[in-house]
Amino acid sequence: AVTGIKRMCGSIKAIMNLAMAEHGIEGRNPVSSIYMPDEVQEERQPIPLDAIRRIQRDCIAIDDEMRWLLAIISDTGMRLSEAAGLHRDDIILDFSIPYINLQPHSWRRLKTKGSARHIPLIGTSLWAAKRIHQYDSIYAFPRYCDGKICNANSASAALNKWMKKVIGDDFIVHGLRHSLRDRLRAVECPSDIIDAIGGCTSTAFGH
Repeated sequence: AVTGIKRMCGSIKAIMNLAMAEHGIEGRNPVSSIYMPDEVQEERQPIPLDAIRRIQRDCIAIDDEMRWLLAIISDTGMRLSEAAGLHRDDIILDFSIPYINLQPHSWRRLKTKGSARHIPLIGTSLWAAKRIHQYDSIYAFPRYCDGKICNANSASAALNKWMKKVIGDDFIVHGLRHSLRDRLRAVECPSDIIDAIGGCTSTAFGH
């Protein structure tokens, strides 16, 4: 947002300079004195493993739709919008290794072509996937997706608020995605496999 405002002010400044020169107006361009601070990027810190385990334990204990969403992200590294927009049929349990068939839908596009992928289900994510299959809805998270729209912003606000109560103010849901990459590196998973799981087309873990 700040970058866009800076660009707009730059254009206005140039127009004012031209107008003042054309009409012989002396003095200082008033737009030149406008101070624009540098844009501050939100830091997305990976979440420590002990905090992730705390989140997962509470998700299992509370056992509701909102906690299933957080749980399924915790061991898959999916983007929140990817998880919130899942169809029940995207979750494949009757296979030797259960997985999510992440694909675009009319109500939720994917960030890039590389975002479409198969993601293995393990740990707490597998628990959440099984609970979703026991739920009577064709959408994995009907609270946030009704087949017309996928309200990931609403999910983000609710989950971040709850996470603050559990592990403090320093982390957000997106940190789970970065944490999974760190966890995979810790077990010496090849970088191309890490990128494939994350749906990345470069060495940078996609945001």
